Amino acid sequence: MTSKPFLTGHYTPAVDEITATGLTVEGSLPPELSGRLIRNSHNPKPGVTPTHWFKGSGMVHGIRLQDGRAEWYRNRWVRTPALEGAPYMTETGPDLTASTAGTHVIEHGGRLLALCEANVPFELTRDLDTVGAYDFGGRLRSAMTAHPKTDPVTGELHFFGSSPFPPYLMYYVADTEGAITHGVEVPGATASLKHDFALTRHHVVFVEGTVSFDPNGHSGIPYAWNDAQPARIGVMPRGADGAEHIRWFPVEPGSMLHAANAYEDDRGRVVLEGPTVDREGFRLSWNWWVGAPGRGAEPNARSYIRRWVIDLTTESVDEQIVDDLAVEFPTLNEDFLGAAHRYQYAVSFPDRNGLGGYGIVKYDRTTGTRSIREVGDARLPSEAVFVPAAAATREDDGYLLTVVSDLKQDASQLLVMDASGLDRIATVHLPRRVTAGIHGSWIPDNAFGDDVD
Repeated sequence: MTSKPFLTGHYTPAVDEITATGLTVEGSLPPELSGRLIRNSHNPKPGVTPTHWFKGSGMVHGIRLQDGRAEWYRNRWVRTPALEGAPYMTETGPDLTASTAGTHVIEHGGRLLALCEANVPFELTRDLDTVGAYDFGGRLRSAMTAHPKTDPVTGELHFFGSSPFPPYLMYYVADTEGAITHGVEVPGATASLKHDFALTRHHVVFVEGTVSFDPNGHSGIPYAWNDAQPARIGVMPRGADGAEHIRWFPVEPGSMLHAANAYEDDRGRVVLEGPTVDREGFRLSWNWWVGAPGRGAEPNARSYIRRWVIDLTTESVDEQIVDDLAVEFPTLNEDFLGAAHRYQYAVSFPDRNGLGGYGIVKYDRTTGTRSIREVGDARLPSEAVFVPAAAATREDDGYLLTVVSDLKQDASQLLVMDASGLDRIATVHLPRRVTAGIHGSWIPDNAFGDDVD
């Protein structure tokens, strides 16, 4: 019996790779859902027990939808050097190709990329086979965040690379074809953990929380809560010379792994939102991630949505927790990324005592209300990916796609919900229980041009 919670229950790794076709569908799949839902997960090979959840090798799971049918499911390990045991640290420094590639998967410029923030991306085929490490034609000079942002107006990809050693923070922009057009070191950054960032129409927003590099760590992830590390938000104007004008604003101690969104309000203030944890919340989650005593029943047990309003004129920051529900994995209609949004979505979690259930949450910023779609006992949904409806006229005209792990049935389903009311539209029955994972993307067929299976 393992003592590692991330190898049990919903997180029990898949032991092999399979392909299944002609999946059973209950309800009616909307015809505009023509593409692939691809989701990543940490999934060590049989016999391997990583020292940290994040150290598990990446496995991508794909579901192909077309013309109202669920054509296939397949899962594949991302075949990186780390999958075969290659070390990240070598005699000459870090090997940026020795990646778990298990955090996220995106498409940009017709390439499918599996991401892990300590490494370079790994390119996959549309059938999820591994092509190899991808460094943007040699122009990527650092690791790449697992949370790049596609500007919905320009189509450009914005991303950063962080390191516990100088240069601590690099910022990049790639054009719609995937060529890096801008890369610069961001001054003033520290060894604080930077997992995600945000983009507005005019600014790039970096977050340095109270978690920083810890050379004495033994989990293989060398970070820890550090009361001496100032928490702050960096606001940098977009553009070639933006890094020269970055400003850092102190905030309350905490750690934010995922940004929900950021935008400029009608007064020109920068508004940033995302789930955060305090010192105790980080301790509970970290102990779960490494399998140490004193962990909560689940990670994210004290993760609450926080809002920061940064006045660039008065150089002041107003911050508040806007909800007391434990949530993580925020998403939204990405047409509103960087702009004032009304709706956002998240996954709800039980508290530190295991009370409360899993569900998909919808927040309405205009009314200040939230609604929850509970998914049932012993069922855990994945991050809810928003897909716009055809000819959408409202922000929440669309669908939420989430893969639900069902422990009682030892099965998984793809749940397709109406994003406006969280009602179920269709259920796709998958051929296995899919390991609970982290992030994923909906890749429409037109992202690949001619799409022939």
